[in-house]
Amino acid sequence: MAKAEKKAVDPSMYDVVVSPVVTEKSQMGVEYNKVTFNVAVDATKAAIKRSVEALFEVKVTKVNVINVKGKTKVFRGTRGKRKDTRKAIVTLAEGNNIDIGTSI
Repeated sequence: MAKAEKKAVDPSMYDVVVSPVVTEKSQMGVEYNKVTFNVAVDATKAAIKRSVEALFEVKVTKVNVINVKGKTKVFRGTRGKRKDTRKAIVTLAEGNNIDIGTSI
C-alpha cells in the first residue's frame, strides 16, 4: 500500500483556522469525531477542509459552517457591537483525531 503524501502547509492556512473552540458542547462532539474551530469570516468550506487536513495531518469527511452575528452591547452608556464570527464543525474520518491541547 502506498504512503499518503503529506500536504504542503501554506502560511495562509493559519489565517483560515483561527482557533479551536473549547466548550462543553464542542467537547461532546469529540465522541463523534467532530472538532470545532473559529475560522475567518470569509473562509469557504473547501479552504477550511484543505487547511485542517494540511495543518493537523488528518482526513476530513465533512465541514459544517455556522455564522454567528455579533451581539449589541452597552458599555458605560455607549452602544457597541461585538464582531461577527464564523465557526466550522469539522467531521474527521474514522480513526483520525485531533488533540486540541497539543496540535498547533
